[in-house]
Amino acid sequence: MNYSFVIGFILSSLFTSLASRDKNEAMLVNSAADITKGNSTPNLNESQMRIKVGTRTFTATLYDNATATAFKARLPMTVTMTELNGNEKYADLPDNLPVKASNPGAIQNGDLMLYGANTLVLFYKSFSTPYSYTRMGRIDNPTGLAAALGSGNVMVTFALE
Repeated sequence: MNYSFVIGFILSSLFTSLASRDKNEAMLVNSAADITKGNSTPNLNESQMRIKVGTRTFTATLYDNATATAFKARLPMTVTMTELNGNEKYADLPDNLPVKASNPGAIQNGDLMLYGANTLVLFYKSFSTPYSYTRMGRIDNPTGLAAALGSGNVMVTFALE
């Protein structure tokens, strides 16, 4: 009788081990397939973003706030940005993002901000401002940004790294 119990225990352990091994192998195969397929599910924890203007691509760092997180969930996104005041481009987004606006005092070349709840603004010149914005991020190296954006309206693509 003890013998039957020991055999039953061994067989049960063996089946559990094999089932676990098959599950782990399946997970590894699925992960490898995702990598080779270039799984394009956005990583909302990622803080790096690409901003493509014409043939130029800029890298931006997004801030850790609710506005940037909500924006990342909508990427990739291509918008026509409209020229304003010779220092910024803006685009109205289809829906509102969370806001926490404040007056930054000064805008820096490469700042990416939200005006109101749905106006995305990319600044290409530094200046003082009386307006309030919600900070979303900034271009790491904005050298050449003004030239890439040009003087009129422009198509801009935002995507996670």
